[in-house]
Amino acid sequence: MNDAALGNIKKNKAIDQYAVVGNPIEHSKSPIIHTAFAKQTNQAMRYTQQLIARGDFKKDVNAFFTQGGKGLNITVPFKEEAFNFATALTQRAQLAGAVNTLSMQADGSILGDTTDGLGLVNDLKKHHFKLRNARVLVLGAGGAVRGVLEPLLAEQPYEVVIANRTLSKAQQLAETFKPYGNISACAFIALTQTQYLTGFDTVINGTSASLNGDLPPVTASIFANKNTTGAYDMMYGATLTPFLEWAQINGVNLAADGLGMLVGQAAESFKLWRGVIPDTESVIRRLRSTP
Repeated sequence: MNDAALGNIKKNKAIDQYAVVGNPIEHSKSPIIHTAFAKQTNQAMRYTQQLIARGDFKKDVNAFFTQGGKGLNITVPFKEEAFNFATALTQRAQLAGAVNTLSMQADGSILGDTTDGLGLVNDLKKHHFKLRNARVLVLGAGGAVRGVLEPLLAEQPYEVVIANRTLSKAQQLAETFKPYGNISACAFIALTQTQYLTGFDTVINGTSASLNGDLPPVTASIFANKNTTGAYDMMYGATLTPFLEWAQINGVNLAADGLGMLVGQAAESFKLWRGVIPDTESVIRRLRSTP
């Protein structure tokens, strides 16, 4: 975080200061989202984006809060460092092992939380994906998936299956979240075995394959009923992601990308900081219409 950024915090002390930090950061839509939230809810706050050099996270975040900053969103690659930086953690952050929201508390402590899972679940509900008593397949076993499993299981699905190229990673997650619901693990290749051939009601792509224009190595047998199964990609773009395009080619009607999750998790952070719930729909429409 450069001297100009810290100077702005000092200069604008009458206005509460928030930011998103990461590396890279120039692609972040968070300033657009939170500025829109602040305007619609009449909040006296300023939200910026700050590039942090690798190795400088603790120093720069300390400086932000020391200079009066109220809250930070954390993006790659600093979510685990934010987890270790926080002086208090919510239960969901402890389970996720990562933090995307830091909040200055009245007693001077820094609360770490993760809002990604709630952002996902709320978006799935908005699009009428089946969750309660449903068979849910989650593709991938990285940090993005770990952060959403507890809120998913809280919706009481019949089962959640984590599929991953490396089986041991999926098994580790299933073991961690076993106390919270019916969850198991398998390798991608196992999805063609008999016990999985009836398919799933909701399929969530939590891999980064879409970022590279690729698909996870699965077949269309993962979709239980193409008229009612939902396909969700945690990635998003100006057009359909490769995963969602593939799902539609294979007859899936219900498909949604992760833009609603992005705005939804931001809304949860905003609620933590400001105590008000912003409208997400108008912000999603704005982002959809902006290249």
